[in-house]
Amino acid sequence: MGPVDADRLDPLDQAILRALARDARATFAQIGADVSLSAPAVKRRVDRLREHGVIRGFTVQLDPAALGWHTEAFVEIFCQGSTSPATMRAAVERYPEVVTASTVTGDVDLVVQVRARDMRHLEEVVERLAAEPFVARTRSTVVLSALVRRPDAVPAADVAGGA
Repeated sequence: MGPVDADRLDPLDQAILRALARDARATFAQIGADVSLSAPAVKRRVDRLREHGVIRGFTVQLDPAALGWHTEAFVEIFCQGSTSPATMRAAVERYPEVVTASTVTGDVDLVVQVRARDMRHLEEVVERLAAEPFVARTRSTVVLSALVRRPDAVPAADVAGGA
């Protein structure tokens, strides 16, 4: 089945998605109690959301600091000439420290989010990134504190095109 547009998600679908985003291990009965549906009704909706590709899988949320990643930065990468997104992806996906990588508009070509053990490790990662053949220069911004993190946030109905 094809994807579902955000405006086709009703408030119950959105509530179920928010519940799963909070705790992917919650039972259908627990979610049902939160959204005022029976467990079988929740299961049917979750199955439909999976079939339509809205839910791609279930995962855990890890604490980077507990895993030894105490430093985080956003590294802007300026490319030489014309570099394809495929070339950029092939390079940065080899780095276990890269959490996300996105091509962007403006004078920067690529922004990567990096997690490192400490500042020395971050410096090593940035130096390795800067040594990639397509990189002209980099600019880094170190994260002091993460104020909001929403992995795969569920849009509210009014944002998704509803009310």
